[in-house]
Amino acid sequence: MANRWQEQTDFPIICESCLGDNPYVRMTKANHSNECKICSRPFSVFRWRPGRGARFKKTEICQTCCTLKNACQVCILDLQYGLPVQVIETAPSINSSGSIPKSDVNREFFAEEHDRRARAGLDYECSYGKVCPNDTILKLQRTTPFYKRNLSPACSFYMRGKCNRGAACPYRHEMHVGGELSQQNIKDRFYGVNDPVAMKLLNKAGEMPSLEPPADQRTGTLYVGGLDGRMKEQESSYYPSMDPQRMGAVKPFQEGSSRGLNVNKSGSGK
Repeated sequence: MANRWQEQTDFPIICESCLGDNPYVRMTKANHSNECKICSRPFSVFRWRPGRGARFKKTEICQTCCTLKNACQVCILDLQYGLPVQVIETAPSINSSGSIPKSDVNREFFAEEHDRRARAGLDYECSYGKVCPNDTILKLQRTTPFYKRNLSPACSFYMRGKCNRGAACPYRHEMHVGGELSQQNIKDRFYGVNDPVAMKLLNKAGEMPSLEPPADQRTGTLYVGGLDGRMKEQESSYYPSMDPQRMGAVKPFQEGSSRGLNVNKSGSGK
């Protein structure tokens, strides 16, 4: 008899990079064929080949753990921003590492309760769709698909000069360059601890220049981004929480989603 917490799904929750650039991807599904590497519960494993020359990929964690962190079932990166969990939680935005138990019994109870509340349509504690972006996340976000990470691993026989399969070899005939970033633990990546990729991104964010207020307090130009390119200059003058009479001319930049607002009084531009 099937357990009540076995998941029933027809498609994995994965990012665009792991899905691949092949529009005709064929995917196999094995119901409850493996255990989740986080909660150790059986789940349906999907397996596919992202594209030509890529290695076969499969889901590593169940969809319950996936929704708890809003992460891909394969690479354990955030689905919205493409960043490691440690970056999302340290930035800061939310912190759910302490709320997810790590012991076997408590972890299983937590996952079952999560599934029960999800089926009932109740709000439950998870990161799925609740990340509040800040400047650090927006600067580090990687939303463009990166398909090179789907390439097959380097051939170990080729690196030793003993591969005789030639073009028939399913592995890459390149010299593998290892490093700290290649040594990752899937549980550390999920819980957001000791992740070398996250530490590299956080160090990069610390070296980025920050916006400082100008020394000249009479500066009267206000940059506004993220606007619709179809917005007219008259509509741009109605800036929230600012009197339109205190604004000067609205000068669009070359980008359609940017505007420059000339403020008459220096205090309004802060």
